[in-house]
Amino acid sequence: MKEPQITVGILSGKEIEFFLPESFVTPDGTMASGIQKAVFQKGKIYWQGKAYNELSFSPIQDTDTFFELKDVTIGINFHWERKETQRFKGSLKIIVEEERLTAINVISIEEYLTSVISSEMSATASLSLLKAHAVISRSWLVHKLRTRNILNEELRMKDETLGMATRKENTVGSSSSTSDASLIKWYDHEAHTHFDVCADDHCQRYQGITRTSTPQAIEAVSSTRGEVLVYEGEICDTRFSKCCGGAFEEFQNCWENVRHPYLTGQRDASAIHLPDLTIEKEAEKWIRTSPSAFCNTQDKRVLSQVLNNYDQETIDFYRWKVSYTQQELSALVHKRSGINFGEIIDLIPVERGTSGRLVRLKIVGTLQTLIIGKELEIRRTLSPSHLYSSAFVVDKEGEEGQVPTRFTFTGAGWGHGVGLCQIGAAVMGEQGYNYKDILSHYYPGSVLEKQYE
Repeated sequence: MKEPQITVGILSGKEIEFFLPESFVTPDGTMASGIQKAVFQKGKIYWQGKAYNELSFSPIQDTDTFFELKDVTIGINFHWERKETQRFKGSLKIIVEEERLTAINVISIEEYLTSVISSEMSATASLSLLKAHAVISRSWLVHKLRTRNILNEELRMKDETLGMATRKENTVGSSSSTSDASLIKWYDHEAHTHFDVCADDHCQRYQGITRTSTPQAIEAVSSTRGEVLVYEGEICDTRFSKCCGGAFEEFQNCWENVRHPYLTGQRDASAIHLPDLTIEKEAEKWIRTSPSAFCNTQDKRVLSQVLNNYDQETIDFYRWKVSYTQQELSALVHKRSGINFGEIIDLIPVERGTSGRLVRLKIVGTLQTLIIGKELEIRRTLSPSHLYSSAFVVDKEGEEGQVPTRFTFTGAGWGHGVGLCQIGAAVMGEQGYNYKDILSHYYPGSVLEKQYE
């Protein structure tokens, strides 16, 4: 196969401001440079007094040409959310999407990856970590492109057969096996229908050439060019998160009920037994203590290699605490879920995954009771942005037999915990493990395979 080009959704809005420092050209041959603005009006894109259904700008100079987009939101819905002006190589495409405009970057996959590993972490990380991350970012993306092509072909054939359009939903609800009502959701990347991936943490963090790429980051991508992880002939769905909290979660406990053998529960350490954290007693002991693991580190030098400046605003991530008063928690759950539980009486673990992360949680209120899941839905419901993870235990304060006055969450890890743990992998790199060692630790049973030159 040839090196793919991909489309990355960067931002959306009623207006999009951008800057072309050198000449770019549109498909109809119009030349453009300098400060530009596209505006959404009456279902069209208005630019320089003309209406378009779609608008694109391609550089006519060498590959170092870039364009700038203003007011790009990074960290969407996270505690460090903010806006930046960002620079991107490749082409700019603007489309109409849901009564607004969306700016899309069209770029080669290898150029994209150089930015991703510099955006997901500091480009000063060890070469072993950067190479491992280049491989998993490439694997995840190529897997996604192939899966989308298969789904599109299946939908096309079904459309021809049934004479109607069919769309796969990526948010799924199901009933609990108990008598309690339940709301079980997971969130994946098929929500993007007009581009391959978004530029934020929902997919992979991508900030163009805004973050400086060091020679080491460029080497990490070029020296692994075309390499992906494969398991039994299929490209791996190589998920990753900031900090697993000492134990890996399994895919099916966060997303659809499909088990990937290379995304399995084990300890983030070398040859040390992992307790069965699906058992509540074992999970509570694990979360309330600080077991040894690669990602159990306070080494600021190592963390600075993994965490960009805004990520370093998060101090505690291996083990953390969050506390709410009754009033704060009941108001928060109502706002985030849209459901009025009344006062919160209890939060009861129903099911945990292999890392101790909650897959299903029962919320007991004075007005109603509901089981929610999976892990991201739990994190979203119990925080103004996101809890660091769903691996937590809850302590209640107040008079016995009365509605609790305060809830304190003690938690483990940062993110879903599936696949590569970025902080654990950084420590492995510092300890002398090469990138192949890192990959086989986090994706056991997988092998490297070159897809293109």
